[in-house]
Amino acid sequence: MRIELRNKRVLVVGLARTGLATALFCAARGARVTATDTRTEKELSDTVATLQKAGVALELGGHRQEMVLDADLIIPSPGVPADAPLLQFARAKDVTIWSEVELASRFLKGRLIGITGSNGKTTTTSLIEHILKNTGFSTILAGNIGMPLISCVEKTSDKSITVAELSSFQLELIEKFRPNISVFLNLTPDHLDRHHTLESYGAAKARIFENQTEADSAVLNADDPGTTPYAPAKPQVFWLSRKQRVAQGVFLRGKEILFRRDGVEEAALKLADIPLPGAHNVENVLAAVAATRLAGAEPSAIAKGVRSFAGVEHRLEFVAEIAGVRFYNDSKATNVDATLKALDAFPGRILIILGGKDKGSDYTVLQAPLRGKAILALLIGAAAGKIEKQIAGSVAIEQAGTIERAVETAAHAARAGDVVLLAPACASFDQFQNYEHRGRVFKELVHQLERQAASTTPLGGR
Repeated sequence: MRIELRNKRVLVVGLARTGLATALFCAARGARVTATDTRTEKELSDTVATLQKAGVALELGGHRQEMVLDADLIIPSPGVPADAPLLQFARAKDVTIWSEVELASRFLKGRLIGITGSNGKTTTTSLIEHILKNTGFSTILAGNIGMPLISCVEKTSDKSITVAELSSFQLELIEKFRPNISVFLNLTPDHLDRHHTLESYGAAKARIFENQTEADSAVLNADDPGTTPYAPAKPQVFWLSRKQRVAQGVFLRGKEILFRRDGVEEAALKLADIPLPGAHNVENVLAAVAATRLAGAEPSAIAKGVRSFAGVEHRLEFVAEIAGVRFYNDSKATNVDATLKALDAFPGRILIILGGKDKGSDYTVLQAPLRGKAILALLIGAAAGKIEKQIAGSVAIEQAGTIERAVETAAHAARAGDVVLLAPACASFDQFQNYEHRGRVFKELVHQLERQAASTTPLGGR
């Protein structure tokens, strides 16, 4: 399955983090690499110097179709749509197109656990790696979570377990990519600006099962009608459920989480052991219990790992409490379903910051939970107008425009016992580099308020 890269003509399309890592990986293995990006040399300054030093040829400021004719293999970055004109032209010319995870998988050693789904991927991936690492396994955390899979190849060994978060963008261009354990958490509308239909989005994610064999395992959510039709035939299927006992997999019975395999049930941990808020996090924990048990972790070690898990940055992350008002950063809530889950995690009196770059989402479904839980919606970014039209009448609305104004307004409007929640339901690219950047800006604004309050509020509060 490994590919010989020496003297192979590789075209890397898009020079964000993954594209840069891919170009350097191929160049280091003797490939003749050309990298292209719509940005100019000036916009890519440091990246250009790094690539030139590695002997990578550069085509910047646009993509010429002729480049395709000189390529044996094309690796587009995850941000490049699979139906981009350059890639359509490449297909017409029968040039091989792989995602970076496909290329990486040809060189990985050890076992691979892959996690996909619309929501909860980052938390579940991080939790699985945390449990296994604390159990004593040699682990690597990679994929859509920050470190490209291609950057981890040298760290893998026959004894390592790579735990990778996988997006639909990465999975739609695989060929032989095969995780030993796959997890498909849920499917809700997202990235419809890219995939156009829920069906094609779901089909891209379900490719995680495509090359698995009878020796492999697949974990799916029995409570999620979006994922159940994709249950694969070849790998052993293990279900997770909060609502019903499953024949094979992990489920809730009262206040206890049980794992069932080959007719044998064992207690894994108690519901009270889960430190993360929200029903959706129970599902994430169930998925992690199934995956880590299948990987060989013992129930007592799994329970210990769950109890000691601090959560993930930008995922319902507690930032500060100021004069009785709690601030939470859920910048990773980049679609409507994630925002619904964030709202569900709190009892009420929420001031929510919504908005950013629209992904073709339907915000009308937020009306009922906003009516029941929120007291103010602060709208920011390019999607603010569309969101206002679609949630009008359900909650008081403030067109804040920027996150700075939203935080300032929320802080003035909130009173003790309230929750200020950043859960935007949108991508971040209209005003920020990525959702992490948005989350960090939010946290710094809150910490500024915290410092101001500490310097002006007398002991005992206001």
